[in-house]
Amino acid sequence: MVVVPPGRLHTIPWALLPALGDRAFSVAPSAGAWMRAHAAPPPGRRHVTLARGPGLVTDGAEVPLVAEMYDDVTVLSGAEATAGRVLSALDGAWLAHIAAHGRFRADSPLFSSLRMHDGPLTVYDFEQLRRAPYRLVLSSCDAGILAPAGADELLGLVSSLLPLGTAGIIASVVPLNDHAVVPLMVSVHRCLRAGQSLAEAMYSVRQDATGDPAQQAAAVSLLTLGAG
Repeated sequence: MVVVPPGRLHTIPWALLPALGDRAFSVAPSAGAWMRAHAAPPPGRRHVTLARGPGLVTDGAEVPLVAEMYDDVTVLSGAEATAGRVLSALDGAWLAHIAAHGRFRADSPLFSSLRMHDGPLTVYDFEQLRRAPYRLVLSSCDAGILAPAGADELLGLVSSLLPLGTAGIIASVVPLNDHAVVPLMVSVHRCLRAGQSLAEAMYSVRQDATGDPAQQAAAVSLLTLGAG
């Protein structure tokens, strides 16, 4: 299912609705945006970029576990995870995963950011990409929040990526429990490795998390944006 909500309802935890709790779905800003994301061609090289920023309670513990699942992978952490190096590694990646503190700026959505070793990685930085990563997983608080602007524009951390070629994004619309999200992220990548789409992977993760309240809350906080 594809959900195309009004702007102010775009980034609510849609998985909490009973009608959506038991099915794979993605959220798109418009039907046209979904069609463009669906038609975005994947890069020929299946390169994976993983990065983790500073100050996380778990130190981005899912990153080394996820790195073991892929062959062609770049891992950036510690002093290597600068905004510039992460941005360069994201350019044209087949799949990217960033574990970092996220900050949504309601007063100025284009300055919403992910915290890297040397400072913030903002929407303006993403707009410098020649080609956005084909798929992106953000293990970051509030990274999926978009603010309506004007009649039908949405602004936020992920707003610039779909027009640049990203087919799908997993991001949270609320603060995340750092400990609960680690096993969820590992499960997401297992599902992706098995050939599932982002939307299908998130559906599988939500079903598997039903026995743990903290993981269940984190799972329903994550949205698939775009075509998945």
